[in-house]
Amino acid sequence: MGRKRRFEKEQEKPVVVEKLRVTGRGLKPDARYNDLLVTKFINCMMYSGKKTTSEAIFYRAMDIIAEKNGGNPMEVFTAALNNVKPIIEVKSKRVGGATWQVPVEVNKKRAQSLAIRWLLEAARSKKGRPMAERLAGELMDAFKKEGAAITKRENTHKMAEANKAFAHFAW
Repeated sequence: MGRKRRFEKEQEKPVVVEKLRVTGRGLKPDARYNDLLVTKFINCMMYSGKKTTSEAIFYRAMDIIAEKNGGNPMEVFTAALNNVKPIIEVKSKRVGGATWQVPVEVNKKRAQSLAIRWLLEAARSKKGRPMAERLAGELMDAFKKEGAAITKRENTHKMAEANKAFAHFAW
């Protein structure tokens, strides 16, 4: 059998390629509230891998909320997060030579991450007090549908409303 025929025979054999599925390690619920959402919030708040510092700030903020409200701080936290979650946002889309701001619905996962990010940005932007107090204040404001994070959500919704004429470009 010549070299060429042997090469052709090898090419005829089917090659089976198995795809390797990599699963993430997943989040573990936090120690105090046994909630994955709290873990995600703490992880987003963390700088330079300092999780214990981030946890201490969050738990202190929850203690402050419990002192001021007298109720369950987890209810305030989840309600605040739900109040900040956007329903619709705008994304840039090129059509021809122009770029349009096209309103699109926000999926649950992105809405949650945006809400967390906006709450943390709002708390970090207030200077002069400890982070736990700033975070507690921002969570309480969001619970009452006030504050910088709620303003950010309203601005996002206004942008989408102003550009709803371009909704037919949504992909």
